[in-house]
Amino acid sequence: MFPFARPHYTSDTTQFLAQLKEKNPSLEAEQRQGRALLWDSGMNAQFQADANDARVPQQPYVYQTKA
Repeated sequence: MFPFARPHYTSDTTQFLAQLKEKNPSLEAEQRQGRALLWDSGMNAQFQADANDARVPQQPYVYQTKA
């Protein structure tokens, strides 16, 4: 244990989040639903193939102009 640790300290941000979760118990479930809408969807195979085909190879030194 650290000699200067304050064992019962909670930051203002942590206290705010704890109070917010107490007031709205369904908050985490709603956050998960929102995340699922944007990030947990399946990958479109055709879009991924098109993106891979459109890739341009990067030159070894990015800032060098072609002569």
